[in-house]
Amino acid sequence: MGRRFGHWGLKNGSANYRKDLVTVRVAHFVQRYPPALGGSEAYFARLGAYLAARGHEVTVFTTQGDQLESFWNPRSRTFPADVRRIDGVTVRRYPLWRMRGRRLLLGPLSRLPVRSWQRLALPCNPISLPMWRDAGRDKSRFDIVHATAFPYAWPLACGLRLARRQNIPFLLTPFLHLGDPDNPRDATRRCYTRPALAELLRAAERVFVQTASEWQAAAALGVREDRLVLLGMGVELRECTGGNRSIRQAWGICEPEPVIGLLANQSVEKGTIDLLKAAAILWSRSLRFKVVLAGPEMPSFTRFWQDFDSKESVVRLGVLSERQKRDFYAGIDVFVLPSRSDAFGLVLLEAWANGKPNVAYRAGGVADVIRHEVDGLLVKCGDVEQLARSIGALASNATLQQQLGEAGRRRIEREFRWNDKLALVQAVYEKVAGRAGTHLPPPNLEVEAIAI
Repeated sequence: MGRRFGHWGLKNGSANYRKDLVTVRVAHFVQRYPPALGGSEAYFARLGAYLAARGHEVTVFTTQGDQLESFWNPRSRTFPADVRRIDGVTVRRYPLWRMRGRRLLLGPLSRLPVRSWQRLALPCNPISLPMWRDAGRDKSRFDIVHATAFPYAWPLACGLRLARRQNIPFLLTPFLHLGDPDNPRDATRRCYTRPALAELLRAAERVFVQTASEWQAAAALGVREDRLVLLGMGVELRECTGGNRSIRQAWGICEPEPVIGLLANQSVEKGTIDLLKAAAILWSRSLRFKVVLAGPEMPSFTRFWQDFDSKESVVRLGVLSERQKRDFYAGIDVFVLPSRSDAFGLVLLEAWANGKPNVAYRAGGVADVIRHEVDGLLVKCGDVEQLARSIGALASNATLQQQLGEAGRRRIEREFRWNDKLALVQAVYEKVAGRAGTHLPPPNLEVEAIAI
């Protein structure tokens, strides 16, 4: 495939250093950035730090948004609009345009028959006029633009604007949420594959997809297969393992009572409400277990919770620190993600890293990650009764829990290592940039060798 781009296969920063490595100046466009919580946000923060540690120059164009609601709600919390260095990455946070009724105003405008206008006027957009201005005027020079994530089209459109102005490659990680494969009119899939967004896919020099289903969806939307890169996600064991199972005492749970856990935005889309409905079915049949929920609570969840009758069997932890996340996985017995809106499901890997089995809807990329009855159980999307049966089968069978959880743990080292995933992205950057730039000094770190 032309020139081979090597990576360090180093021990203590010594042998096998490749002299042809070059600095790539990268512009990342992302709707939010940590400490904002979110899968695409965390991934781009990890990718940026990885690239910066290897001598590449990374600048992030993002908004001041903290919660998704802060994109449009003037009362929702935001970060300062400023420029600062985080983990070797220059992070530019741009101010948001927010006002009451903004989404109602944009709804009709987003349906005008002009694709570029439809992208900019999507009601969910994190709209920042200064970001658009800088994408068209800023004097900084870059070699690559890489943008994420659907359906937040404003940063993507800004990234494409910068790439076209500087005549450099535009790369895209859409994180397509494909919803229920058995529903031809699935609302999630229609949102993420609308024509205005599909046009962005076709404009990209490379499109990173996470699963075979996302590959097929992107190809069906007109992306050339030679521009598709199957990536997938990874897991860092030290970040999610090693927790203390005795945390169950603080939760008011004693052994051997089974614990079902969910770590995500607590919402309809992530399946929290379906999980609680399924749990209520099982409690009505006298199966004893507790549900532990972790993550920020969305309005759809809080409305449901007000009238939920079995609050005493549910522990709500809210947003977790890194230590609390490790304890969460140590304390649960089964991880359940009945989500309609995941392109991959990184939390599934974290559960497996702790030897815990997964139960999830057969929806989106999750169906490509879990192997049914091998390392987890898959349920028809939206079938709460079947979800209850699957949860009950695992909650009442410790042997099956261990069998499926251990099968998942064995996959982590083979298939889901962050260094492999991030090194592939770096290799793609170097290939499409095609620069003979500054040679990089050998770093004092250990990286697996790959080539494309």
